[in-house]
Amino acid sequence: MIFFELGPFLGYAFSEQNYLHCNISMLGGSLLRAIDGHLKNWASSQKRRGLLVRGARQVGKTFSIRQLAKSFSSFVEVNFLETPEVAQFFKSGNLSPQSLIEKLQVYYGTMIVPGETLLFFDEIQSCPEALTSLRFFHEKLPGLHLVAAGSLLEFALQEIPSHGVGRVESLFMYPLTFHEFLGATGNTLLADEIERASSLNPLAGPLHSKSVDQFKLFSIMGGMPQVIQTYLESSDINKCQSVLEDLLLGYEDDFAKYKTRISHEKLRGVLYASALQAGKKFVYSHVSPGSSTSGYDQALQLLELAGLVYKVYKSSSNGIPLGAEIDLKCFKVIPFDIGVFNSLLKLKPSEIVASDSNSFVHIGSLAEVACGIEIVANTPPRQRPSLHYWCRQERGASSEVDYVVEKSNKIIPIEVKAGTRGRMQSLYYFLQEKKKDLGVRTSLENFSQFQTPEQKKSIVQVVPLYAVGKYANNNT
Repeated sequence: MIFFELGPFLGYAFSEQNYLHCNISMLGGSLLRAIDGHLKNWASSQKRRGLLVRGARQVGKTFSIRQLAKSFSSFVEVNFLETPEVAQFFKSGNLSPQSLIEKLQVYYGTMIVPGETLLFFDEIQSCPEALTSLRFFHEKLPGLHLVAAGSLLEFALQEIPSHGVGRVESLFMYPLTFHEFLGATGNTLLADEIERASSLNPLAGPLHSKSVDQFKLFSIMGGMPQVIQTYLESSDINKCQSVLEDLLLGYEDDFAKYKTRISHEKLRGVLYASALQAGKKFVYSHVSPGSSTSGYDQALQLLELAGLVYKVYKSSSNGIPLGAEIDLKCFKVIPFDIGVFNSLLKLKPSEIVASDSNSFVHIGSLAEVACGIEIVANTPPRQRPSLHYWCRQERGASSEVDYVVEKSNKIIPIEVKAGTRGRMQSLYYFLQEKKKDLGVRTSLENFSQFQTPEQKKSIVQVVPLYAVGKYANNNT
């Protein structure tokens, strides 16, 4: 049995029987989400439009909307998957908001009053007509608070391009960020300290160590709400692993809903390949060596639409926006959640957390994937996220920077290191070639900064992995 410490309040025991249990005080913990504030702002806005909450299945969309409903006098939740008969109200050909409200009031036995009622269309992708109706609610009943969500919403939106452009607004939602995880586990004060820290104001040593320990714990479980809730209730990582496996099976079951588009086997193969090939250029022929690559590009597109994977495009990175100079044929792929990533690779907790408190084990590009997921999950919810990297390939020499982001109208290269050591030649080359004065190294080191050896005018800021997501999306 191997025993090691994770901070002053946390201990773990690993054995060959894969037994893991931890005891931790959860005082003050809750699953509050950053998007909750954006939902409240939408509800209080006088210029609001109908709202679509978009994101992969099980990331917490319904839960957050129900939390918002607590601030209203009444709440009507229409779930088109659980009560498909309600869809008949929308299929009758009459999408008049007043007519629809009259029918919904009778069916649910609740008055729907503009300004007092939150009307929620859940699993709206199951009723395309309801999506179309959103534009009419905005035009004819703008005082009503109407929000919609769905697990495969992006597919329906593709098929209904006129669902209400300019009349509907969107919020994108993802698994919990590390910052939200700290709040859930009662570490809000630590989260606040991390936000205040910088390369010129690093965390105190013990607080940095605790942050690293918590980030390693987060890297085992990921940010799926059901997994985090299981941890809060049981403090048992084994149970969390079981929940992750069930979630993954649920996503694979969803593939049956795409059967008219692409085969289940190809979707599953590409999903697993997103983990197996993480950190490298995605190659379709490596998904299932020896078999035809036909259909894999469509499978990847469907998984991206479902929010289960993110593409990281190669960008020349000569100017803003980075997306203007991408190579559409050259990209990496990462899964949308680090816990799902671990399940896809069948990684055990003991393989993820190294005994050395300053490093991850180098399995499956864990640090690089965790960094990309944090960048996406911390993207302001009104923005559609995008990920980019940079590389140079010449005879006898090659360089690659893991991520390149836009920050304060500047291009910032981010080099990811699993530990506290490692050469930085690619980052230095990028700064020199692009004539940039700032780069970032992210690892498990504390905040700091130093000058590059080749260019004394260039600064490399060291940003811990536990803070890189917020750093990349903070324009200060």
